[in-house]
Amino acid sequence: MTANVHPNDALFDAEKPFPIIPSCEHFAGSEKLILKAMQMQRDLGPIFDITCDCEDGAAAGSEKEHAEMVARIIGSADNELNMMGVRIHDYTHDHWQKDVDILIPSCGEKLAYITLPKPTKAQQIKDMVEYIQQSCKANNINREIPIHVLIETHGALHEIWDIAATPWVQLLDFGMMDFVSGHNGAIPAACMRSPGQFDHPLLARAKTELVAAALANGVVPAHNVTLDLKNVEQARDDAKRARNEFGFLRMWSIYPTQITAIVDAMKPNYEEVEDAQDILLAAQANSWGPIQHKGELHDRATYRYFWQLLQRAHVTGIDISEQAKSAFF
Repeated sequence: MTANVHPNDALFDAEKPFPIIPSCEHFAGSEKLILKAMQMQRDLGPIFDITCDCEDGAAAGSEKEHAEMVARIIGSADNELNMMGVRIHDYTHDHWQKDVDILIPSCGEKLAYITLPKPTKAQQIKDMVEYIQQSCKANNINREIPIHVLIETHGALHEIWDIAATPWVQLLDFGMMDFVSGHNGAIPAACMRSPGQFDHPLLARAKTELVAAALANGVVPAHNVTLDLKNVEQARDDAKRARNEFGFLRMWSIYPTQITAIVDAMKPNYEEVEDAQDILLAAQANSWGPIQHKGELHDRATYRYFWQLLQRAHVTGIDISEQAKSAFF
């Protein structure tokens, strides 16, 4: 093996690498808020995704017009970074297929992902993914559009391992508010906020199960929103707890100031990033054989860890050395 082999080629063989995507996704429903989010994305750089909401964002009776507006914006030249996804209607709503029929032909090549909400069975997700795949084939779109699934019902949590293993699924979202509501008052409303959302056993169990199922299937686990819109510190603290105590790698934002708070909280430790650069550069120079770094042995197992960490650092905007950028990005 030559010294300049890229980590993706050296460390994963035929295995599919774990998705490395931004640690924040910002929800926007109206045209005004979507356009505002796009401008923020241009200003801040490619450190967060935008989810255009065709579910709650569309007024009853205006689903078609709303989906057409979303498709127009995502497909436009103004979408320079191609980091915009869409949440469509759920399986029980009679417009979810029409959402797909509008979006795929218009912006299927630029869609960052499609979020599927409120499943109660794994088969519903499989049926929706199959319909999306058929639409892609019919419209000569050869790419695999990542699928994000909102876990917010008892049934979805019960079948979460099957959902996580579904083809094209890239991410599992936790929909806390609907999940709490589904407990018919057994979980207090206060537990939609911190500290209850992390400490209540039923919610801790659901979040832990989601993260375990996601990571075991090579899927990204994403945490729910912080309801306190204007308390930046609360959003930052929630993101830290979600990342450090539960293993979530991404979190929703529903207010502009939450974006940078979430990104900052979920950034890798900079000392680890520096170690990752040094270890990976030394490993590449040694044809990916074992090395010593600061008196410790490193091999392919730790290389994989540090490569994923370095990629996450890159997408969250942490400065990477020019040597590492040249070698790996």
